[in-house]
This record gives sequence, C-alpha cells and structure tokens, in this order.
Amino acid sequence: MIRARRLLAAGLTVAALQIAPASAADGPPYGVVTWGASADRMGDGVADRGYRMVVHTSVAGRDLRIRLSNAFGDRPVTFDSVYAGIQQEGPELVRGSNRRLAFGGADSVTVPAGATVYSDPLPGKLPAGTDLVVSVHSPDAAGPVTGHWMAMQTSYLTEGDHTAEESGARWASPIGSWFYLDSVSVRAAPDTGAVVALGDSITDGWQSTTDLNRRWPDYLARRLQKTRTTVKGVANEGISGNRVLTDGPGQSALNRLDRDVLSQPGVRTVFLLEGVNDIKSHTGVTAQDMIDGYREIADRVHAAGKCLVVSTVGPFKGWSEWDPAAETVRQEVNRFIRDSGEFDAVTDFDRILRSPYDPERMLPFFDGGDHIHPNDKGMQAMADAVDLDSLKCAGD
Repeated sequence: MIRARRLLAAGLTVAALQIAPASAADGPPYGVVTWGASADRMGDGVADRGYRMVVHTSVAGRDLRIRLSNAFGDRPVTFDSVYAGIQQEGPELVRGSNRRLAFGGADSVTVPAGATVYSDPLPGKLPAGTDLVVSVHSPDAAGPVTGHWMAMQTSYLTEGDHTAEESGARWASPIGSWFYLDSVSVRAAPDTGAVVALGDSITDGWQSTTDLNRRWPDYLARRLQKTRTTVKGVANEGISGNRVLTDGPGQSALNRLDRDVLSQPGVRTVFLLEGVNDIKSHTGVTAQDMIDGYREIADRVHAAGKCLVVSTVGPFKGWSEWDPAAETVRQEVNRFIRDSGEFDAVTDFDRILRSPYDPERMLPFFDGGDHIHPNDKGMQAMADAVDLDSLKCAGD
C-alpha cells in the first residue's frame, strides 16, 4: 500500500502534456526500452478475452509507449481497448492510475499477421522500478497467439472487456505468461541508453522467485539505477530452452536477433548468454559450430552500431544431459569467449558460478536445485559480476 502511494505520487497520473499523437505506423519510436520480453508462439487466441499483465520497469522516463506483437499470428488481430496503470496489489490498480492508450489517435488498432505496432505516447512520468500494468482486450483473437510463456510474474485473465476497471474483482484468473505485449519504452533523460540481455532460461529467470523480480537482468537494472551511468534501460529477451543455432523453444538467437533485440529503441549494448542448450542437446554441435554462431551475432550487432558483451557458458554437471563430451565442448567454447578478443567485453559467469572443488559443477550455494539454473543468490552474483562500464559501448 505504501509503495503504491509513492509510485502514484511519482507522477504517472500527472496532467497531460500538449503533444501531437504519433502514428501507430511510425515504426520504432524515440526513447529507450524500459521493459521487454521475447516473442514466442503460444496457443490459439480466444475472442472477447482480456489480459492484465504486470511488468517491472527499469529506466525512468515519460510518455510511455507499448509495443504489441502479432509476430507469430497467421491473421490480423484487433485490440479495441488497451490501458496502462500501476499495480496496487494482485490485479487491483492504484486508484486514478489506469489510463487508455491510443494508436494513431484511435482507441483501437488492428495488427497484421507477423507485425508489431507501437502505441501513441501516454503523457506523464513513469518512475524506475514501477510495477506497470498493461490491460488489453481483443474482440476477435484467433489463431496462434504471440507472447512469452515463462514470465516468472503473475498476471491475470478475464472474459469480456474490463480493461478500464481499476478493481481486480473481475480479474480472478491468475496466469504465468504475457500475451501480445513485448516491450515498453519511455522518453528518458538525454543520452540515456539500454542493454538487452539475449539468453535462455537462465536469463528468463527460471529458479528465481516468482513475482519478486530476481532474475539476473533485474538485479543488473537495480545496480544501474544506483550508478552514475548513461545506461539505465534493461530488456530481458531470454527464452527458456533457447539455442544459438537452431530453433526449438522459441526461434534461435540468430533468427530472433533483429526482432527481439536490435529493434528495441535506445539499445546501446547486447549482452549474450546462450549456448548451454546447444551443447547439452547432443545433436552433434561442435565448438566450432558455436564459435561460428557467436561470430555471426557479433557481426550483426556491430553492423547495427551496437556493442556486444558475451558471457561464458556456466557449469551444468549434475543435470541429466551432462556428459564428458558436452563438457569438452563447453570448455572449448569458453576458451574462445575468454581469449578471442572478438567481442567488446566478456563477463565470466562460469568463473562466478562454478564450485572451486569441482569446476564442472555449480557452487551449491548458487544452485537452484537442478544443477544448471542459479537461485536468487546466484542470479545476484551474476549481475554483480557485470562490469557496468562495459555496457556503455564506448565504440558506439
């Protein structure tokens, strides 16, 4: 209750500014991404359903815009009511904070199959670390839904259009995924930039505590807010089970790099932590295959004018798919990451997470229980290991 009042006082509901609405077709907007989640194909959509989604912002700013995605849809989807407010508790919103979003000046928008669309700016301030709630309703949703399966955050579902309601009474069904919403951006202070974390389930936050924002990119965002740096935005573009080279759970890092990462506004640096799923899947992937994949990502990130920080692949001995052959590949890949000099910076998560008594295994203090995913303490240790100066992208 006290936290909600503080956020309300911080100004999401300040008086409207005199600005002209931007067209929903204008493409990537001004500003900096303050929250993001990678897009994936979900189940089939249901008409006349509402989603109330809770997301946690990183960089502070004003005039928020959201991005709705129909990237995996096979037909257009219409959103006739979209609102943004501040979470009070559960599905209930802070009174007076829920405000309608427009698209090209209209209350509704139709997103073509395979496309994304930005809302118009919503006048007002959005503090860092806000539990922002975006409520959407579609009267005609059908076919494949675009969203993010493993949110590690409780959101809410309803039948019918209750997006304008600040009460949570009609939002009684909790869900653990985000639907259609894949990023939020703000107009931040001049020269402010963002880092995008491209990864798998470790970045997605599996084994961290649900609803407490304890994924390693969350801890990184809190560090950045406390530091005198121009990099303040953090977008988490992890997908559980994701691979660098081949599609599986989600499109591969190579195939989704442009949409999930490079298209986000204000991105200065990409932080890559991927590879363990390629290595442990026993599909014949070699260390050279992995190296070629990392090099392609580096070439594309640099061609886009961004910097690339790459992390070593963490230990996973004790996981059911571990064997000495996979470990050999991991060690070869990590030697390349550490020693090649082909990236703008390297963060050695392997060194941080491994046990000094058995370097092929995660330190038990950091182990979430399955020997591959860190717990909250491990997530924090990862974020603490990142050199914040490496995110500034001096070569930009």
